[in-house]
This record gives sequence, C-alpha cells and structure tokens, in this order.
Amino acid sequence: MAPSRDIERLLEIMAALRTPETGCPWDLAQNFSSIAPYTIEEAYEVADAIARSDLPELKDELGDLLLQVVFHARMAEERGAFDFGDVVQAITEKLIRRHPHVFADESSPTPHAVEGLRERIKSEEKLAKKAGEVGALAGVPVALPALLRALKLQVKASKVGFDWNDPRAVLRKIREEADEIEAELDRTETDKAAAEIGDLLFAVVNLARHLDADPEIVLRQTNLKFERRFAAIERALTARGKVPQDASLAEMDALWNEAKEAEQLGN
Repeated sequence: MAPSRDIERLLEIMAALRTPETGCPWDLAQNFSSIAPYTIEEAYEVADAIARSDLPELKDELGDLLLQVVFHARMAEERGAFDFGDVVQAITEKLIRRHPHVFADESSPTPHAVEGLRERIKSEEKLAKKAGEVGALAGVPVALPALLRALKLQVKASKVGFDWNDPRAVLRKIREEADEIEAELDRTETDKAAAEIGDLLFAVVNLARHLDADPEIVLRQTNLKFERRFAAIERALTARGKVPQDASLAEMDALWNEAKEAEQLGN
C-alpha cells in the first residue's frame, strides 16, 4: 500500500491495522482508554514543535495527532457509534454555526466582537447539550491538565463576578498562601504543607490570567530557560574537568548566576 496525500488512504490503512486476524496485534488490542494517553502526548508534542518553531517537526507531529483522531473514529465505527465522516461533519457544522459573521449575515467587524459572539454561541450550545448540569463551573472536563483546568474554572467564576479586579490583590493572595505553607513547615506538618502548595499553584494561575498570560506557556518557557542555564553550568564544569556530582551547590549556583547574567547581557 503506497503513501498518499488523500485522507481516504489513511482511513484504509487504519482499517487494515484494525482488521481481525490480518491486522496488527497491538492496534487490535487497543481501546479508547488505552489510546487516550497517546492522544494527549501527541497534542503536547505538537505544542512542543510550535514552541521550538520547528515546522518540519510540526508537520510530522500533526500527522501523529491526526492518526489519533482516525484511530478513535475507527474504534467508534467498529461499535456502530460514528465514523470519521461523522467527526468531519460535526466539526464543520460547529465552525459554520460559530462563525455567522463569515457564513451568515451577522456582522462582527472586530476581533473583540468576534470573541464575544463565539462565547455567546458556545454558551448556547452548552445549555442545549448539558441542560441537566447546574452551576457556574459546570462543563469543565476533569481530565484536562491541572493548570488548564484551573484556568478554565477561574474564567467561569469570573463571568459571574467571583474575581479580583487588581492583579496586586492576587499577588497578595499568593503571599498569603506562601505564608500558610511556611506555617505548616514550622509545625513540621509536611502533608498539610503539600496540600497548601495546591492553593499556591491555583493562585499563581490566577495571577497569570490577570496578566493575560497563559500559565502553561509561561511555565514551558521557564522550563526551557532552566534547561538552557543548567546546560551552561554543565559546560562550565566540563571545562574545569568536573561533572555536577563533583561540584558543590555554591559552585553551581555561582555558575547559574553567570549564565543568567550572560543571557541578560545578550538580550
């Protein structure tokens, strides 16, 4: 079977992999639950390629993510629930419905107006889809990554007025949560201190939101910065004939500060 640019070829390959007796034993053994972690992983790898501005890698990762969609659709088709065509139809219907300013007569000339229109339509969809759910925080999936779920919960609470108007108020809350952690450490209550860390993280996400910063993105940037500076430490130690295990914390901390200063001078 030859590769192709046609989505039908990908669907045929997936069907072949899932065909009993002649298909791939690993693919045949999978189900929605076993594949879900791979779907999440592929989405993160797409985000990673974007963060590194690696377009060739992004092409490959988008293919891997598309495969996940095809895989789930194939398993659903085997159950008689829906197929890939139904998935395509559902998303095309949604896009048309959420863009009446493009596909209908409604006018929304500015990005801000479009965002407001989209949120209104999404709210109407959720009301129709989940009429049985109650509460301002309903509809935020539990399986979301914790940072993203915290952000979405806070956005929903903000829409009903449960929010601060000043980022400095959130910063004071962060200091308050940090003080509570310190108090638990003073009492040697490490389990309680660990629980308070959750409150601190939630408050930090809230501050990021008030500063119009995506907490996931800024944390990814900090992770990259940490890796870059630690690599500089390792290079400096190698020049001294050492590895990190041979160096003291004070020595590595000094090298960290040198790497930080070099970055700042470079900027």
